Amino acid sequence: MQRAIKALAPILLGVLIWVLPAPEGLSAATWTYFALFAAVVLALVLEPVPPALAGLIGVTAATVLRLVPMTPGKAPSPGEAIKWCLSGFSNGTVWLIFAAFMFALGYEKTGLGKRLGLTLIRRMGKKTLGLGYAVALADLILAPFMPSNTARSGGTIFPIIKNIPPLYGSTPDNNPRGLGAYLMWTALATTCVTSSMFLTGLAPNVLAQSLVEKTAHVNLAWGQWFMAVLPAGAILFLATPLLTYILYPPTQKTSENAPIWAAEELRKLGPLTGREVTMAALAVCALLGWIFLKDFVDPTTVALAAICVMCLAGVVTWEDVIGYKQAWNVLAWFATLVTLADGLGKTGFLKWFAEAASTHMQGLSPTATLLGLTILFFVSHYMFASITAHVAALLPVMLATAMAVPGLNIATASMVLCATLGIMGIISPYGTGPSPIYFGSGYVKSKEFWILGAIFGVIYLGVFLLVGFPWILSRA
Repeated sequence: MQRAIKALAPILLGVLIWVLPAPEGLSAATWTYFALFAAVVLALVLEPVPPALAGLIGVTAATVLRLVPMTPGKAPSPGEAIKWCLSGFSNGTVWLIFAAFMFALGYEKTGLGKRLGLTLIRRMGKKTLGLGYAVALADLILAPFMPSNTARSGGTIFPIIKNIPPLYGSTPDNNPRGLGAYLMWTALATTCVTSSMFLTGLAPNVLAQSLVEKTAHVNLAWGQWFMAVLPAGAILFLATPLLTYILYPPTQKTSENAPIWAAEELRKLGPLTGREVTMAALAVCALLGWIFLKDFVDPTTVALAAICVMCLAGVVTWEDVIGYKQAWNVLAWFATLVTLADGLGKTGFLKWFAEAASTHMQGLSPTATLLGLTILFFVSHYMFASITAHVAALLPVMLATAMAVPGLNIATASMVLCATLGIMGIISPYGTGPSPIYFGSGYVKSKEFWILGAIFGVIYLGVFLLVGFPWILSRA
């Protein structure tokens, strides 16, 4: 009975929205697409079918009905419709997420991940909270130099920490709340914070900087960005591992003998093997490529090259790659979500939504208007599977709205809106690049992921509005 309800709920929601009259300014096809999108999102929450299948059903239905135009106002041809349907599979971030799972596979197959996990436990393993702060600190150190948080957290940190929970008897299927769920959520939540703190901590930050300069003729410098976000960012960074520990507590809180045990296990492992050295060298090379070659080689290209070398060097086999069902499942899931979110922009729904919302703010004071725009900009991220897409679709509309408000400092408004880009990624399992990786690990179950996303989203936005918002206004 419960499964039947879960299966019917998305269908009923989609039908209910569809039968309602389309709002003024939206075509029937656009309103139909939004109904379909809402149904898919509810299916992702309830999981009557696997998430990847829900996404595939959504893009297939939109393709069959030809709801997403390639040219505004013109129905797509069958060829254009299928091209849109498959577009997510050519997205670089999607393949970078896939590569992160392959890196994790390399760490696992060579034993390097176990060695690194044991080393962390030996040094900081007496307290689970200490491990949480170790993970957070690792992300903070890398964040200023790695604009891709998918590469930073998903490709560098996740493959290492994935090996720690099993050492404590915590796996996705057995005792996930023991340690694994806590570490995975801490890693994701932390990278969302560090992505906001630095202009170079998130690729869409740089895109936002460019759009602000073109639209509002305001230049947001690296130092200016850092100082603007620092008060709220520092609070959230220091609080996140502890907040997770309180709100989503691990059952494995202490283990006084863990460092002794880890040291003994490391002794049993013996010296580094050749495969471990090769895997470590590839990881370092990929990290250096992500940091120093970002202007010459795309991060996804670096990751794919590393996978090829992993196979050729015998770190993993091709059979290992094609047999890693978890990675292929996440690839299909996120590719369809990226496509579905792109459809909201192509159908014109997002532009209509932003303009309609901003119209209701007319007549408010400049500060109240900016506050409303900030909340709207943050919450609307539920409709995006990419912060880059969010920036490209909504930031110019928000900036144009802000520029039309008498007395509102556009430089201040630009900084306030851009400062939320990293932290908004926490709200959903598809909100930012690393999200599908940590969700796909299986430790944090679907319902828990959505609830935690909402709770941390409220906390992150609340701290920003109470601390960051007035701080940025005071610097105007």
